[in-house]
Amino acid sequence: MRSLRAFLLLPLLMLLGGSALAQGPTYGVGRTPTEEEIRAWDISISPTGEELPPGRGTPEEGALVYRRRGCAGCHGATGTDGRAPRLVKREARPGSDPWNWGRILPIRAPYATVVWDYINRGMPLNREGTLTADEVYALTAYLLFLNDVIPEDQALDAQSLPQVEMPNREAFAPLPDWKPGMPRLPGYPY
Repeated sequence: MRSLRAFLLLPLLMLLGGSALAQGPTYGVGRTPTEEEIRAWDISISPTGEELPPGRGTPEEGALVYRRRGCAGCHGATGTDGRAPRLVKREARPGSDPWNWGRILPIRAPYATVVWDYINRGMPLNREGTLTADEVYALTAYLLFLNDVIPEDQALDAQSLPQVEMPNREAFAPLPDWKPGMPRLPGYPY
């Protein structure tokens, strides 16, 4: 009887021991990030802009940053004629539907903080994260000015940027012509 019990318990013990061994080995690769590292990686900017860093920029300063940082190399000198997506809306009659202006982030974004966040995270291509906060504010101001969202003399900073009323704030929806599996940046070969 004793050997029968041992025989019946053996598979259970093997199952329990095997699962513990499957989770047990460590390979000494990597480490748990510190709280400080997690905060440094968490660069998301919400619509309220609470996470925006100190800094400021004007459209005039943004035009200089656009030229100096080589933005024209991808987006063209005017923001309309490069191999990368257009940055300036197409001409349309006043009051026309924003969907007819083209795929323009500074117009389609529901919040100005989205424009700042995208530039901060993703530009310049292959040198992401190299722009200073002042340069990102300036480029954001420049693009919003070019698209008639803010006046030429408006400076943007952590307080004023979230207050910008975007033309598509109430009608925001995903791009109607994008489908799963399609590239997210039209014009790029990948």
